Amino acid sequence: MSLTDAYLNTAAQAVALLGTPEVAASWEKTSALEGMTVGGLAGHLAYQVFTVTPVLQEPTSQEAPIPLLEHYARAAWIGAPLDGEVNAGIRAKGEDIASEGAQVLLERARAALVEQMVALPMVRSSSVVFMPQTGWALSLDDFLVTRTMELAVHMDDLAVSVGIAAPALSATAFDPVLTLLVRLAARRHGQAALLRALARAERAPSAINAL
Repeated sequence: MSLTDAYLNTAAQAVALLGTPEVAASWEKTSALEGMTVGGLAGHLAYQVFTVTPVLQEPTSQEAPIPLLEHYARAAWIGAPLDGEVNAGIRAKGEDIASEGAQVLLERARAALVEQMVALPMVRSSSVVFMPQTGWALSLDDFLVTRTMELAVHMDDLAVSVGIAAPALSATAFDPVLTLLVRLAARRHGQAALLRALARAERAPSAINAL
């Protein structure tokens, strides 16, 4: 399967999770992420799907794409304080997206996914995606890896928040997500710390945060 297939499969799992009764029943409750309600977290999860729709509507960007790891080196939210402007804005956007309730969000996410399942496989893998929210461009494949990683991480957040099992990713989706998170963890903590966390628990740091 391609990275397009991996993204679409993961997005379908995310939409299914948004439609669970546990999510709707806990909409106004506090989520596993500090400062976010379950609804706000659901909105943030759905946002990862919504950001792919412009790829279907815009021509390939003429901007030169930057490498995937450079994207995360530039990202303002990495390392930002929880109460800082960037993270406060992320939380507020999630709550705003979810403001019309669980059913409306679910219907919007389903509609976006249906459109993407038809049109996204028709987009050339060599396409370049300009992201106005960041001001730079990525290759389509790298952009879809970022969306798949966000979906994977926040599906787990949402599932934990409502007390259900997180969906298991397909191997095609899990492999690029794992590779990305491992590379980010190695960049932040160093190779030795990561090797010890994975293979030598007795010498590992007490905690390693990938991003």
